[in-house]
Amino acid sequence: MEGHESQEYRIRSLTKAVTYRILIAILHFTAVYLLTGMFEAALGFTVVSTVYTSIAYYFHERLWSGIAWGRKVPAG
Repeated sequence: MEGHESQEYRIRSLTKAVTYRILIAILHFTAVYLLTGMFEAALGFTVVSTVYTSIAYYFHERLWSGIAWGRKVPAG
């Protein structure tokens, strides 16, 4: 994979996706808790939003995987 900066192993992609979702879940929980002061509401929102945004992200990525615009074609 040397020389192809845009390629990465699947485990790296998966790890990045999972750690990103964890970060976003923490931020969602914190924001809702600070705004409402309600632990249960913050937790409920975090769980529900993590599920639907993860599903939306998957379909968004699949859609973009079929679009060639903006990609570099490896030389050779």
